[in-house]
Amino acid sequence: MSLSGNLKTVSFPDILQLLATGKKTGVLECKTATRQKEVAFKEGNIIYASSVNTSEDLLGNMLLKRGRISKTDLGRAIQLHKQTGRQLGTTLIDMGLFDKSEIGECLRLQIEEIVYNLFSWQEGDFIFHEGSAPKNAPFLIELNTMNVLMEGTRRVDEWLEIQKVIPADDVLFQLARSPKVAREELTISLDEFRLLSIINGERALPDLINLSPMGEFVTCRALYRLIVNNLVEVAGTKEDSVEEQQENEEETVLGIIFKLYSNSFYQVRSAVDEAVGENNSRYSVFASQYRSGLLTFFPGVDPKSDLMPSFEKFIASVRAVPTPIRYYSLLSSLEKMLSEQLVYVYRLLGNGIFRDTVTSVKKEIAEPLATRRELVKRYRIEENFYGTVKRADKTVKMLRGSK
Repeated sequence: MSLSGNLKTVSFPDILQLLATGKKTGVLECKTATRQKEVAFKEGNIIYASSVNTSEDLLGNMLLKRGRISKTDLGRAIQLHKQTGRQLGTTLIDMGLFDKSEIGECLRLQIEEIVYNLFSWQEGDFIFHEGSAPKNAPFLIELNTMNVLMEGTRRVDEWLEIQKVIPADDVLFQLARSPKVAREELTISLDEFRLLSIINGERALPDLINLSPMGEFVTCRALYRLIVNNLVEVAGTKEDSVEEQQENEEETVLGIIFKLYSNSFYQVRSAVDEAVGENNSRYSVFASQYRSGLLTFFPGVDPKSDLMPSFEKFIASVRAVPTPIRYYSLLSSLEKMLSEQLVYVYRLLGNGIFRDTVTSVKKEIAEPLATRRELVKRYRIEENFYGTVKRADKTVKMLRGSK
């Protein structure tokens, strides 16, 4: 079955209905310039979903938010999961911290949250890979797609009402000092009670969503009802300090650089492995010279794999460099490394594969460069990147001319 297109012309609910009624098995991939999600199906039912380019561990965060695991135990589990290659959910079960039913319930909520989020997408490319199986799934949870479809459609309608009441993201919320209710007794749901426990006058909606164990939609719905019932009121607006703004901007820029060059180095390594085989050690020996300092965070592995270094540790290492030379030190090292690796591909494999590798690299960097275009332009990230590729190309032309 060939199914692909854009969500502007075929809505996500229509795609779900088609796959459910056709009892299809495979993976549906939906992506924009900055987001990518995958939903796996078996005979028309949803069995798994993932946010491909998210950096956070959704399962670990969900367990942490619910108070079901300590930071120490989660840290140990993540470390063991990286060492063994086993999925985090399976690792938590092996450690005796949870049974399979508990992990299964959290995974179900995680899958639902990802799928329901797709109902709000108004654009983005999609393609259905029939017969494909989900990658890195700890175990599968079967959800009736038609039930998900009905609930998702209901949520979309409810969102319209919620958005009319909930203010901007910089508005802080507090418990109402003088609640104005029309009756002596007021019944609130468990979701609303949970949200009340984290509203303190210093948190805006993004903070509440981040702390809430209930997911974005349920949290917003609970806040909507609390506001309508006059139990929560506005406490002011959140104004980030200059220092906080600078740190947030720096983290965004570093995130773009981290993704941009991780993708690029992975494409270079993939081109060499495809040409000479993964067991050939020539490239590994050549690349070992870059395993020092900040360059250790760019080993050329698949950015989606568990072998990828931690972005948080990368940021900490960059911030250990003195501020005046921090950005220059990082970019100059990465540009030199990329240029030299591209030239090495030419020396090892010839001009044809060099050209193919440059093309692959350019394709892979489109997404990270589409993130926060104003920062990409201000920090000259795109300009410097293409300058690096041109320098490699110029060197190759000189080498070819000298033969």
